[in-house]
Amino acid sequence: MEYRLDNNTNKHHADCRFKRHIKQRISIRRQNKRVVFKTGELNLEKSSSETPFRLIPDIISKFIDARWRWSLIFCILVYILIWFLFASIWWLILYLHGDLREENLPSANNGTIWNPCIREIYSFTSIFLFSIEIHTTIGYGKRAITLECPSAMLTMCIEGIAGHFTQALIIAIVFAKLTRPKNRAQSLIFSKSAIINQRDTHLCLIFRVGNIRKSRIIASKVNAYLIQYESNSDDDIIVNNEQINLRVKVDACDDILFLNPISVVHRIDSDSPFYNMSAQDMLNSNLEIVVVFEGVIESTGQTVQAISSYTSQEIMWGRRFSQLIHFQKNKQGYVKDFSKFDEMCRVNTPLCRAKELDDYFENRKRLSSVLT
Repeated sequence: MEYRLDNNTNKHHADCRFKRHIKQRISIRRQNKRVVFKTGELNLEKSSSETPFRLIPDIISKFIDARWRWSLIFCILVYILIWFLFASIWWLILYLHGDLREENLPSANNGTIWNPCIREIYSFTSIFLFSIEIHTTIGYGKRAITLECPSAMLTMCIEGIAGHFTQALIIAIVFAKLTRPKNRAQSLIFSKSAIINQRDTHLCLIFRVGNIRKSRIIASKVNAYLIQYESNSDDDIIVNNEQINLRVKVDACDDILFLNPISVVHRIDSDSPFYNMSAQDMLNSNLEIVVVFEGVIESTGQTVQAISSYTSQEIMWGRRFSQLIHFQKNKQGYVKDFSKFDEMCRVNTPLCRAKELDDYFENRKRLSSVLT
């Protein structure tokens, strides 16, 4: 009995700790509001007060972006709907012509000669099968249109055109889903955090971009943009419409040879918006850095784009990324260890503003020139 009481008590404390942990995670997520999630999805929605004037939605784009199961269900339903639609039209034509009367059916042996619109039609099932044959251009030799009904000839032409159009539409959707660059963008990864350290005499903001596939990305370029937030009297966060373009380079190079994971560097100089920000100012600021990687897939020639972002809480001051490429003797080649992609180590970095650091080195330079 005592064991049960202790067990229930421990379970109750564990549940309380779990609930507190969930509340802390939710509160942290609410505090760290961002425009772009780490997955590249945009945290933007239309206002509810906006009146939707668009009557015809972009169905093709929606099914291209949808999951495979919904796209396949959409393709199957489109085919079945067209078959039933034209089967109903065929049934109406035959009904008005009198081909569906019992005395005019091919199975009737009344000795009369009847010229039907379509041969070998017995019921709606055979009409549906004939609609499939017309739509898919499959002919078995028995059911065929005669010259009795001009409306049947016109319907056959319309269904044939609709069949080719539907087939082209379905093939386009499937091909677009198979070759869309969005799937390739999932293999492009960004470091979870950006870092700030000192390179030579300047503070630099650095983040990593890696390609986890063997296929190359050519004609690559990286852009970074600064988005700042403002709070009003109601504690609502307002995004500043002005986006500041951050000048970035890849390891002090202008051209990117994207063979290995690259480090994208933004030098904090007099033209940088972080020039007058110290480590404490950076931590307390409401900002977000949106990074965009663009390139061309070598195998398909399509453009791929990957997006991520870093908030002020995800910028680590005084860190350096660990080395992740090493030579392995048993393979006689270089190995990229992506398990160390986000690893960092501490380095001595001034916590002051970049302007103060530049003034320090400038004064030191002047002093050395005077002494010499």
